[in-house]
Amino acid sequence: MKLICSKNELLKSVNIVLKAVPSKTTMPILECILLDASASEIKFTANDMELGIETKVKGIIDEKGIIALDAKIFSDIIRKLPDNDVYISTDANYNTTITCEKARFVIPGKDGEDFAYLPVIEKTEGIELSQFTLKEVIRQTIFSIAVNENSKLMTGELFEIKNNILKVVSLDGHRISIRKIELNDDYADHKVVVPGKTLNEISKILSGEVEDKVKIFFTENHIVFEFDDTVVVSRLIEGEYFRIDQMLSSDYETKIQINKKEFLDCIDRATLFVKESDKKPIIINIENESMQLNINTQIGSMKEDIDIEKEGKDIMIGFNPKFLIDALKVIDDEKVTIYLVNPKAPCFIKDEKESYIYLILPVNFNSMR
Repeated sequence: MKLICSKNELLKSVNIVLKAVPSKTTMPILECILLDASASEIKFTANDMELGIETKVKGIIDEKGIIALDAKIFSDIIRKLPDNDVYISTDANYNTTITCEKARFVIPGKDGEDFAYLPVIEKTEGIELSQFTLKEVIRQTIFSIAVNENSKLMTGELFEIKNNILKVVSLDGHRISIRKIELNDDYADHKVVVPGKTLNEISKILSGEVEDKVKIFFTENHIVFEFDDTVVVSRLIEGEYFRIDQMLSSDYETKIQINKKEFLDCIDRATLFVKESDKKPIIINIENESMQLNINTQIGSMKEDIDIEKEGKDIMIGFNPKFLIDALKVIDDEKVTIYLVNPKAPCFIKDEKESYIYLILPVNFNSMR
């Protein structure tokens, strides 16, 4: 195999597929990137058997071939090369020579035929979104997936298509994040749980441009994302997702409207007194047209008042400040509306159309005083 590619093109492609190289594996071949120039295009592939990524690389094929190279060594070499054309060639023993200007590296490779190729997916049922929309939806929900594996389903996000609306849901036992997107075309109903790791990695690769599109295909066991010159295939998480509809009540005793930035800045200031290990809640006291935020820790205490618009009853309620910050950070509206029932019931932050809903469970602060 003989290839010529610019360093920048190689680096861009390597960085994309590296996201699917496992950090630990009992199969050494999976620690490799597959360089496939056996047809008319150059393709790089990585696959950890849960997530697989393939991307096309711009370059010239002088001699067709296929080779698997250690991902870390190959990426480190490419990263440190001069900004010029890179020549890659292999011999019959899979030794690979990488040359750029006066730099010349020789590294051992493996037979590309032994590589774990991406599964062949029948792409019949899918949807199309802008890359901007998908990137935003992930950003606005991914923070509330569970990080531990006590419940595998909580480490993923629900992607549900119904009545031409894509609903994306994440939860971790303390909060729920929901985003709804109206789709432009008619699509069949689907319901799958996508691993959070997959969505995190895709979010890093997406351009985020409104004009750029991404196609998403569903099968029983896999989800496929196609965009630009890249294909991402991921296994789905098996099981029935949690029935969240019964947790989403439209009842409320108190409804407030508040300036989002003012509220976020105030909570941010309050967290100056909260250590990582602390479980100290921020206590919110709503009276008349004012919200008072209190926090009291061993380091110090803080009180601050914010003007609000209120309907309904006065209420005092406690929250983990991080959960409020996470939700408020990803809302783009200038003002947010918060619905409360009582100090032991979850609060809802949502817009009128319910294009976003953030449910946050309160903290019992009486026992913590």
